Amino acid sequence: MTSPHDVPLQKIQFYVTSPYSCGYLAKQRAQSLIATPQHLIDRNVYSGLISQGFRRSGQYVYRPYCEQCDACIPVRIPVNEFTPNRSQSRAWKKHQNLSVSIQALHFDDIHFELYLRYQAARHEGDGEHESAEQYKQFLVQSNVESYLLQFELDGVCKMVCVVDRVQDGLSAVYTFYEPNDQHASYGTYAILWLIDWCKREQLPFLYLGYWISGSPKMVYKQNFRPLQALIDRQWQDFDATLASASTI
Repeated sequence: MTSPHDVPLQKIQFYVTSPYSCGYLAKQRAQSLIATPQHLIDRNVYSGLISQGFRRSGQYVYRPYCEQCDACIPVRIPVNEFTPNRSQSRAWKKHQNLSVSIQALHFDDIHFELYLRYQAARHEGDGEHESAEQYKQFLVQSNVESYLLQFELDGVCKMVCVVDRVQDGLSAVYTFYEPNDQHASYGTYAILWLIDWCKREQLPFLYLGYWISGSPKMVYKQNFRPLQALIDRQWQDFDATLASASTI
């Protein structure tokens, strides 16, 4: 694991963005800490940063840096300790008929159309009118070791998952899927598939990004237990009381 004292990380500089509207908590203003320069943030450097709570969006590596809010809590699954619950076991069995291909990041019109449908249905239109160029900047560009997973059923793309590989695990960057399949559990299945991939590759952690108690978009992550949270700069067991506590 890359340490903050290693030479590559010592060359990284950080700046704080101007305030912007929070995408997760209503009426909140957010700021981010951005790591630069982008070209120095390779897989090894990013491995050190993700262990400190950073995430990747396109070529940008960032961490929430809000003066009056600490609601965004980085979480990860210690995969060798994970046990699926009943609902997750059903989702795993239900979608065994999906075929999965691991691909390099690339743009595909089918993926983009699926992404737009997903945004319109699942996120109240957030990103619904994104251009193909915005999509590419978000999910196709990367300076680290990244992959695109395509899940198909009978030759039809049902789900896409963008994943980063770091030294001690995988990081789920973003997943989108067919929103019109009403009885599907695609999102749950994707996480279970990544857990299984980590185990096959002997990688100890699956990073899930940020858990936010007040955001319905992020609460699902607490269903994967055991879970670890980065609190006070230390990875520790996710306390069940966080699920009902406001961290603002």
